[in-house]
Amino acid sequence: MSETALVAEDRGDNAWRRFWNRGGWWKAVLVAAVYLAIYQGLGWLIQTIFAGVIDTGDVFGSPLTVFFALALPILLMALLTLVFVRSLGWQGEIFGRQPVRGRWWMWIAVALILVPTVIRLFAVQWSAYSATVVLSTLFFGLCVGLAEELLTRGVAVNLLRRAGYTERVVFVLSSLLFGLLHSVNILSGQSAATVLVTVVYTFGFGAMMYLSMIATGRIVWAILLHAATDPVTFLAAGGIDAHGSTQGDVGLLAIGSIFNYVYILAALIAIFFVKGKVYTDRSPRKKHTPTPDSDPTVQA
Repeated sequence: MSETALVAEDRGDNAWRRFWNRGGWWKAVLVAAVYLAIYQGLGWLIQTIFAGVIDTGDVFGSPLTVFFALALPILLMALLTLVFVRSLGWQGEIFGRQPVRGRWWMWIAVALILVPTVIRLFAVQWSAYSATVVLSTLFFGLCVGLAEELLTRGVAVNLLRRAGYTERVVFVLSSLLFGLLHSVNILSGQSAATVLVTVVYTFGFGAMMYLSMIATGRIVWAILLHAATDPVTFLAAGGIDAHGSTQGDVGLLAIGSIFNYVYILAALIAIFFVKGKVYTDRSPRKKHTPTPDSDPTVQA
């Protein structure tokens, strides 16, 4: 979509769409904050209503616990986020082909996601889980991938691009926002040090998701990569953000955990190589022209 088309879009839309179409980093933060507030509220409500079928002491002990305690809240958030995207008419921008062309080196991020996932796949103690628990956990992973990628690599990235930021800034801020989303873990009783480590790790993971989206050209592949990563990680560890009694092969888990640090290092290096800009300044006081950024990574 060109700058001229964006201005025409603003003139023809209602106040709700005009507000969000202008983009801005603080609007991305606002959406994330509202998302977290609703998610926490839904989680509390669902666990209260279905307390009789949820075993908080063994989250992966039964498919009902996995569904009601884990999958249902994030599924509802994914649906609410889809409704938000639909209200703005952003489906094409978010689910369509990325306006930034991927470079060959970005495929390294895809490999860095797949390799530890395969390692953890072999580390899982499959005999410790029933088939229904495995299937419900995979469904939970798909819900996480859809909700979190739609929010951060979809809505947040679009808001940042519409504000006129370069892709380097979009890459850093959207990954940082993804990391900060996980700071809410402190509400579950985790120590500040553990939460800080989680935020730093998820910043790196989020960066790999951004690069995977650009490399493949579509957000759906980032969603699927994310959806494959989380459930295998949880099943291999026997828990979420902790190791449980059903923890799998310790040696393989240790190898897989090395990639947590690789993500962070790769993200920091990638900052120097991500280039391009989708839109120029969105201020209505300035003249907008449909000329693309001079960097060849951006499509005209």
